[in-house]
Amino acid sequence: MHKILREILLVFAIGFLCSTTAFAQIGGYGTYKFLEYTNSARIAAMGGSFLAINDNDITLTQANPSLITPAMSNNLALSYVNSPGGINYGYVMYSYTFSKVGSFAGSLQFINYGKFTGADATGTLTGDFSASEYALNIGWGRQLSPLFSIGANGKLIYSQLESYRSFGIAVDVAGTYTSKDQTFNASIIGKNIGTQLVPFIPGQYEPLPFELQIGLSQKFKHIPLRFSQLLTNLTRWDLTYLDPTDPANTPDPITGEVQEKSSAGKIADGIMRHIVLGAELTIAKAFSIRIGYNYQRRQELKLYSKSGLTGFSIGAGLRVKMFNLGYTRASYTAGIPRNYITVAVNLQEFVKKQ
Repeated sequence: MHKILREILLVFAIGFLCSTTAFAQIGGYGTYKFLEYTNSARIAAMGGSFLAINDNDITLTQANPSLITPAMSNNLALSYVNSPGGINYGYVMYSYTFSKVGSFAGSLQFINYGKFTGADATGTLTGDFSASEYALNIGWGRQLSPLFSIGANGKLIYSQLESYRSFGIAVDVAGTYTSKDQTFNASIIGKNIGTQLVPFIPGQYEPLPFELQIGLSQKFKHIPLRFSQLLTNLTRWDLTYLDPTDPANTPDPITGEVQEKSSAGKIADGIMRHIVLGAELTIAKAFSIRIGYNYQRRQELKLYSKSGLTGFSIGAGLRVKMFNLGYTRASYTAGIPRNYITVAVNLQEFVKKQ
Protein backbone atom coordinates (compact mmCIF):
# COMPACT_ATOMS: atom_id res chain seq x y z
CA MET A 1 0.00 0.00 0.00
CA HIS A 2 2.82 2.43 0.83
CA LYS A 3 4.40 1.77 -2.57
CA ILE A 4 1.07 2.49 -4.30
CA LEU A 5 0.63 5.76 -2.44
CA ARG A 6 4.18 6.81 -3.31
CA GLU A 7 3.54 6.24 -7.03
CA ILE A 8 0.26 8.18 -6.93
CA LEU A 9 1.90 11.09 -5.13
CA LEU A 10 4.86 11.05 -7.53
CA VAL A 11 2.64 11.36 -10.62
CA PHE A 12 0.67 14.26 -9.17
CA ALA A 13 3.74 15.99 -7.73
CA ILE A 14 5.41 16.06 -11.12
CA GLY A 15 2.30 17.48 -12.74
CA PHE A 16 1.60 20.13 -10.12
CA LEU A 17 5.22 21.25 -9.88
CA CYS A 18 4.95 22.03 -13.60
CA SER A 19 1.81 24.08 -12.98
CA THR A 20 2.96 26.65 -10.43
CA THR A 21 2.08 29.50 -12.77
CA ALA A 22 -1.15 27.91 -13.98
CA PHE A 23 -2.86 28.15 -10.57
CA ALA A 24 -2.73 31.94 -10.77
CA GLN A 25 -4.62 32.14 -14.05
CA ILE A 26 -8.21 33.29 -14.28
CA GLY A 27 -10.72 30.80 -15.66
CA GLY A 28 -11.66 31.54 -19.26
CA TYR A 29 -8.27 33.07 -20.15
CA GLY A 30 -5.44 31.41 -21.99
CA THR A 31 -4.66 29.95 -25.37
CA TYR A 32 -5.32 26.55 -27.03
CA LYS A 33 -8.89 26.63 -25.71
CA PHE A 34 -9.81 23.71 -27.98
CA LEU A 35 -8.07 21.45 -25.47
CA GLU A 36 -11.04 22.03 -23.15
CA TYR A 37 -13.67 20.98 -25.68
CA THR A 38 -15.58 17.76 -25.12
CA ASN A 39 -15.07 15.28 -27.96
CA SER A 40 -16.67 12.04 -26.75
CA ALA A 41 -20.43 11.69 -27.31
CA ARG A 42 -20.78 9.81 -24.00
CA ILE A 43 -19.02 12.52 -22.01
CA ALA A 44 -20.98 15.28 -23.74
CA ALA A 45 -24.29 13.52 -23.06
CA MET A 46 -23.57 13.55 -19.33
CA GLY A 47 -22.84 17.27 -19.37
CA GLY A 48 -19.12 17.54 -18.70
CA SER A 49 -15.60 17.41 -20.07
CA PHE A 50 -14.62 14.04 -18.53
CA LEU A 51 -16.13 11.09 -16.64
CA ALA A 52 -15.05 8.90 -13.73
CA ILE A 53 -16.43 5.64 -15.13
CA ASN A 54 -14.08 2.67 -15.22
CA ASP A 55 -15.69 0.26 -17.71
CA ASN A 56 -13.01 -0.10 -20.41
CA ASP A 57 -14.45 2.58 -22.71
CA ILE A 58 -11.59 3.94 -24.84
CA THR A 59 -13.57 7.11 -25.69
CA LEU A 60 -13.21 8.29 -22.08
CA THR A 61 -9.43 8.01 -21.88
CA GLN A 62 -8.41 11.15 -23.77
CA ALA A 63 -10.06 13.19 -21.01
CA ASN A 64 -9.11 10.81 -18.17
CA PRO A 65 -5.92 8.80 -18.87
CA SER A 66 -6.14 6.90 -15.57
CA LEU A 67 -8.95 4.88 -17.22
CA ILE A 68 -6.58 3.35 -19.83
CA THR A 69 -6.56 -0.44 -19.30
CA PRO A 70 -5.17 -3.55 -21.06
CA ALA A 71 -8.78 -4.56 -21.89
CA MET A 72 -8.98 -1.80 -24.51
CA SER A 73 -5.81 -2.89 -26.32
CA ASN A 74 -6.23 -2.80 -30.11
CA ASN A 75 -9.33 -0.61 -29.88
CA LEU A 76 -9.93 2.21 -32.34
CA ALA A 77 -12.21 5.23 -31.83
CA LEU A 78 -13.34 8.10 -34.04
CA SER A 79 -15.24 11.15 -32.86
CA TYR A 80 -16.75 14.05 -34.77
CA VAL A 81 -18.53 17.16 -33.50
CA ASN A 82 -20.62 19.43 -35.70
CA SER A 83 -20.72 22.90 -34.17
CA PRO A 84 -22.58 26.05 -35.33
CA GLY A 85 -20.77 28.45 -37.63
CA GLY A 86 -19.05 25.75 -39.67
CA ILE A 87 -16.67 24.79 -36.84
CA ASN A 88 -15.88 21.06 -36.73
CA TYR A 89 -13.68 19.15 -34.34
CA GLY A 90 -12.99 15.66 -33.01
CA TYR A 91 -10.28 13.02 -32.75
CA VAL A 92 -9.02 9.66 -33.91
CA MET A 93 -7.69 7.37 -31.17
CA TYR A 94 -6.00 3.97 -30.87
CA SER A 95 -5.00 1.99 -27.80
CA TYR A 96 -2.44 -0.78 -27.41
CA THR A 97 -0.87 -2.57 -24.46
CA PHE A 98 2.80 -3.59 -24.45
CA SER A 99 3.49 -6.44 -22.06
CA LYS A 100 6.64 -4.94 -20.55
CA VAL A 101 5.85 -1.23 -20.86
CA GLY A 102 2.18 -0.75 -20.10
CA SER A 103 -1.08 0.40 -21.70
CA PHE A 104 -1.09 3.37 -24.07
CA ALA A 105 -3.68 5.37 -25.99
CA GLY A 106 -2.59 7.67 -28.78
CA SER A 107 -4.88 10.23 -30.38
CA LEU A 108 -4.86 13.11 -32.83
CA GLN A 109 -7.22 15.87 -31.73
CA PHE A 110 -8.23 18.56 -34.23
CA ILE A 111 -10.45 21.59 -34.71
CA ASN A 112 -11.18 23.36 -37.99
CA TYR A 113 -12.60 26.87 -37.68
CA GLY A 114 -13.37 27.12 -41.40
CA LYS A 115 -12.49 29.78 -43.97
CA PHE A 116 -12.59 33.53 -43.46
CA THR A 117 -12.36 36.57 -45.73
CA GLY A 118 -9.42 38.78 -44.81
CA ALA A 119 -9.23 42.57 -45.05
CA ASP A 120 -6.67 45.22 -44.09
CA ALA A 121 -7.24 48.34 -41.95
CA THR A 122 -8.71 50.23 -44.92
CA GLY A 123 -11.24 47.50 -45.68
CA THR A 124 -9.44 46.24 -48.76
CA LEU A 125 -9.93 42.50 -49.17
CA THR A 126 -6.72 40.51 -48.84
CA GLY A 127 -8.07 37.06 -49.68
CA ASP A 128 -9.37 34.08 -47.79
CA PHE A 129 -7.57 32.41 -44.91
CA SER A 130 -8.18 29.43 -42.64
CA ALA A 131 -7.66 28.58 -38.98
CA SER A 132 -7.12 25.21 -37.32
CA GLU A 133 -5.47 23.61 -34.29
CA TYR A 134 -4.12 20.15 -33.53
CA ALA A 135 -2.88 18.15 -30.55
CA LEU A 136 -1.01 14.85 -30.70
CA ASN A 137 -1.70 13.02 -27.44
CA ILE A 138 0.09 10.01 -26.01
CA GLY A 139 -1.67 8.61 -22.95
CA TRP A 140 -0.36 6.04 -20.49
CA GLY A 141 -2.28 4.20 -17.78
CA ARG A 142 -1.29 1.79 -15.05
CA GLN A 143 -3.32 -0.30 -12.61
CA LEU A 144 -1.53 -0.02 -9.25
CA SER A 145 -3.96 -2.34 -7.48
CA PRO A 146 -7.55 -3.55 -7.93
CA LEU A 147 -8.64 -0.26 -6.36
CA PHE A 148 -6.24 2.39 -7.72
CA SER A 149 -5.05 3.39 -11.18
CA ILE A 150 -3.04 6.33 -12.46
CA GLY A 151 -2.42 7.84 -15.88
CA ALA A 152 -0.97 10.74 -17.80
CA ASN A 153 -1.33 12.37 -21.22
CA GLY A 154 1.55 14.05 -23.02
CA LYS A 155 0.51 16.62 -25.66
CA LEU A 156 2.24 18.28 -28.59
CA ILE A 157 0.13 21.25 -29.70
CA TYR A 158 0.12 23.16 -32.96
CA SER A 159 -2.09 26.17 -33.72
CA GLN A 160 -2.42 27.99 -37.05
CA LEU A 161 -4.60 31.11 -37.07
CA GLU A 162 -4.23 32.99 -40.37
CA SER A 163 -0.52 33.92 -40.60
CA TYR A 164 0.12 33.27 -36.90
CA ARG A 165 1.67 30.00 -35.72
CA SER A 166 2.25 28.58 -32.27
CA PHE A 167 3.66 25.39 -30.74
CA GLY A 168 3.14 24.16 -27.19
CA ILE A 169 3.44 21.18 -24.87
CA ALA A 170 1.19 20.04 -22.04
CA VAL A 171 0.47 17.11 -19.77
CA ASP A 172 -2.58 15.79 -17.94
CA VAL A 173 -2.19 13.74 -14.76
CA ALA A 174 -4.98 11.66 -13.27
CA GLY A 175 -5.79 9.08 -10.63
CA THR A 176 -8.88 6.90 -10.18
CA TYR A 177 -10.28 4.90 -7.27
CA THR A 178 -12.67 2.01 -8.00
CA SER A 179 -14.59 0.28 -5.20
CA LYS A 180 -14.31 -3.48 -4.71
CA ASP A 181 -17.83 -4.07 -6.06
CA GLN A 182 -17.11 -1.90 -9.15
CA THR A 183 -20.11 0.38 -8.46
CA PHE A 184 -18.31 3.54 -7.33
CA ASN A 185 -15.53 5.50 -9.03
CA ALA A 186 -13.70 8.69 -8.09
CA SER A 187 -11.13 10.51 -10.23
CA ILE A 188 -8.95 13.56 -9.73
CA ILE A 189 -7.39 15.24 -12.77
CA GLY A 190 -4.98 18.08 -13.41
CA LYS A 191 -5.45 19.16 -17.05
CA ASN A 192 -3.34 21.10 -19.53
CA ILE A 193 -0.26 21.66 -17.40
CA GLY A 194 2.23 23.14 -19.82
CA THR A 195 3.51 26.11 -21.77
CA GLN A 196 3.90 27.63 -25.21
CA LEU A 197 7.22 26.81 -26.84
CA VAL A 198 6.63 29.21 -29.71
CA PRO A 199 4.05 31.96 -29.02
CA PHE A 200 1.87 33.56 -31.70
CA ILE A 201 3.69 36.88 -31.18
CA PRO A 202 7.41 36.65 -30.30
CA GLY A 203 7.99 37.28 -26.61
CA GLN A 204 4.29 37.23 -25.68
CA TYR A 205 3.68 33.90 -23.96
CA GLU A 206 0.11 33.02 -23.01
CA PRO A 207 -1.00 30.55 -20.31
CA LEU A 208 -2.67 27.25 -21.16
CA PRO A 209 -6.22 26.49 -19.90
CA PHE A 210 -5.18 24.65 -16.74
CA GLU A 211 -7.95 23.11 -14.66
CA LEU A 212 -8.21 20.86 -11.59
CA GLN A 213 -11.25 18.56 -11.58
CA ILE A 214 -12.79 15.80 -9.47
CA GLY A 215 -15.31 13.28 -10.78
CA LEU A 216 -17.58 10.85 -8.96
CA SER A 217 -19.89 8.16 -10.33
CA GLN A 218 -22.20 5.71 -8.59
CA LYS A 219 -23.89 2.70 -10.17
CA PHE A 220 -26.73 0.88 -8.46
CA LYS A 221 -26.30 -2.84 -7.85
CA HIS A 222 -29.78 -3.95 -8.86
CA ILE A 223 -30.80 -1.14 -11.22
CA PRO A 224 -28.92 -0.43 -14.50
CA LEU A 225 -28.63 3.25 -13.61
CA ARG A 226 -25.50 5.32 -12.98
CA PHE A 227 -25.24 8.86 -11.64
CA SER A 228 -22.27 11.14 -12.32
CA GLN A 229 -21.15 14.29 -10.56
CA LEU A 230 -18.23 16.45 -11.67
CA LEU A 231 -16.53 19.21 -9.70
CA THR A 232 -14.79 21.66 -12.01
CA ASN A 233 -12.56 24.76 -11.83
CA LEU A 234 -11.38 23.84 -8.34
CA THR A 235 -8.54 26.37 -8.34
CA ARG A 236 -10.94 29.31 -8.57
CA TRP A 237 -14.05 29.80 -6.45
CA ASP A 238 -15.73 32.80 -8.10
CA LEU A 239 -16.88 31.95 -11.64
CA THR A 240 -19.50 34.69 -11.81
CA TYR A 241 -19.30 37.93 -13.76
CA LEU A 242 -21.39 41.09 -14.08
CA ASP A 243 -23.54 40.98 -17.20
CA PRO A 244 -24.97 44.44 -17.94
CA THR A 245 -27.60 42.88 -20.23
CA ASP A 246 -29.05 40.79 -17.40
CA PRO A 247 -32.49 42.23 -16.48
CA ALA A 248 -31.64 41.57 -12.83
CA ASN A 249 -28.85 44.18 -13.10
CA THR A 250 -31.18 46.89 -14.40
CA PRO A 251 -31.78 49.69 -11.82
CA ASP A 252 -35.31 50.16 -10.54
CA PRO A 253 -36.84 53.09 -12.52
CA ILE A 254 -38.22 54.64 -9.32
CA THR A 255 -35.65 53.96 -6.59
CA GLY A 256 -32.58 53.54 -8.80
CA GLU A 257 -31.55 50.50 -6.76
CA VAL A 258 -30.29 47.32 -8.35
CA GLN A 259 -31.85 44.14 -7.03
CA GLU A 260 -29.21 41.74 -5.74
CA LYS A 261 -29.33 38.10 -4.76
CA SER A 262 -29.39 37.20 -1.10
CA SER A 263 -26.20 35.92 0.53
CA ALA A 264 -27.58 32.37 0.48
CA GLY A 265 -28.49 32.76 -3.19
CA LYS A 266 -24.98 33.95 -4.08
CA ILE A 267 -23.40 31.00 -2.24
CA ALA A 268 -25.74 28.49 -3.91
CA ASP A 269 -25.07 30.03 -7.33
CA GLY A 270 -21.31 29.93 -6.71
CA ILE A 271 -21.38 26.26 -5.69
CA MET A 272 -23.57 25.14 -8.60
CA ARG A 273 -21.24 26.75 -11.13
CA HIS A 274 -18.67 24.11 -10.15
CA ILE A 275 -21.03 21.13 -10.43
CA VAL A 276 -22.03 19.12 -13.50
CA LEU A 277 -24.66 16.39 -13.16
CA GLY A 278 -25.29 13.38 -15.40
CA ALA A 279 -27.11 10.06 -15.50
CA GLU A 280 -26.96 6.95 -17.67
CA LEU A 281 -29.58 4.21 -17.95
CA THR A 282 -28.47 0.97 -19.62
CA ILE A 283 -31.01 -1.39 -21.14
CA ALA A 284 -30.06 -5.05 -21.75
CA LYS A 285 -26.34 -4.12 -21.67
CA ALA A 286 -26.65 -2.95 -25.28
CA PHE A 287 -28.53 0.36 -25.32
CA SER A 288 -27.93 3.39 -23.09
CA ILE A 289 -29.84 6.63 -22.58
CA ARG A 290 -27.83 9.54 -21.16
CA ILE A 291 -28.72 13.01 -19.89
CA GLY A 292 -26.68 15.83 -18.41
CA TYR A 293 -27.02 19.28 -16.89
CA ASN A 294 -24.29 21.93 -16.77
CA TYR A 295 -25.40 24.85 -14.58
CA GLN A 296 -22.47 27.12 -15.40
CA ARG A 297 -22.98 26.66 -19.14
CA ARG A 298 -26.65 27.56 -18.74
CA GLN A 299 -25.91 30.71 -16.75
CA GLU A 300 -23.26 31.92 -19.20
CA LEU A 301 -24.95 31.13 -22.52
CA LYS A 302 -28.69 31.37 -21.96
CA LEU A 303 -30.73 34.07 -23.63
CA TYR A 304 -32.70 36.09 -21.10
CA SER A 305 -35.67 36.24 -23.46
CA LYS A 306 -35.58 32.48 -24.11
CA SER A 307 -33.47 30.11 -22.02
CA GLY A 308 -34.73 26.95 -23.71
CA LEU A 309 -32.65 23.84 -23.01
CA THR A 310 -29.34 25.68 -22.70
CA GLY A 311 -27.05 23.66 -20.44
CA PHE A 312 -28.91 20.39 -20.99
CA SER A 313 -27.71 17.46 -23.10
CA ILE A 314 -29.18 14.13 -24.12
CA GLY A 315 -27.64 11.19 -25.92
CA ALA A 316 -27.72 7.48 -26.58
CA GLY A 317 -25.23 4.64 -26.89
CA LEU A 318 -25.51 1.32 -28.73
CA ARG A 319 -23.27 -1.74 -28.53
CA VAL A 320 -23.40 -4.00 -31.60
CA LYS A 321 -20.93 -6.88 -31.41
CA MET A 322 -17.48 -5.28 -31.55
CA PHE A 323 -18.86 -1.79 -32.27
CA ASN A 324 -19.78 0.89 -29.75
CA LEU A 325 -21.78 3.81 -31.18
CA GLY A 326 -22.67 7.07 -29.44
CA TYR A 327 -24.70 10.14 -30.37
CA THR A 328 -25.40 13.29 -28.35
CA ARG A 329 -27.25 16.54 -28.89
CA ALA A 330 -26.15 19.27 -26.49
CA SER A 331 -27.72 22.72 -26.26
CA TYR A 332 -25.24 25.54 -25.66
CA THR A 333 -27.57 28.42 -26.60
CA ALA A 334 -31.29 28.25 -27.38
CA GLY A 335 -31.73 26.93 -30.92
CA ILE A 336 -27.99 26.37 -31.48
CA PRO A 337 -27.12 22.75 -30.56
CA ARG A 338 -23.98 20.73 -31.08
CA ASN A 339 -24.12 17.19 -32.44
CA TYR A 340 -21.60 14.57 -31.28
CA ILE A 341 -20.95 11.26 -33.04
CA THR A 342 -18.50 8.71 -31.66
CA VAL A 343 -17.68 5.25 -33.02
CA ALA A 344 -15.40 2.76 -31.28
CA VAL A 345 -14.44 -0.67 -32.58
CA ASN A 346 -12.64 -3.54 -30.87
CA LEU A 347 -10.20 -4.65 -33.57
CA GLN A 348 -9.10 -7.54 -31.38
CA GLU A 349 -12.52 -9.14 -31.70
CA PHE A 350 -12.42 -8.58 -35.46
CA VAL A 351 -9.04 -10.33 -35.69
CA LYS A 352 -10.33 -13.29 -33.66
CA LYS A 353 -13.28 -13.76 -36.01
CA GLN A 354 -11.01 -13.61 -39.04
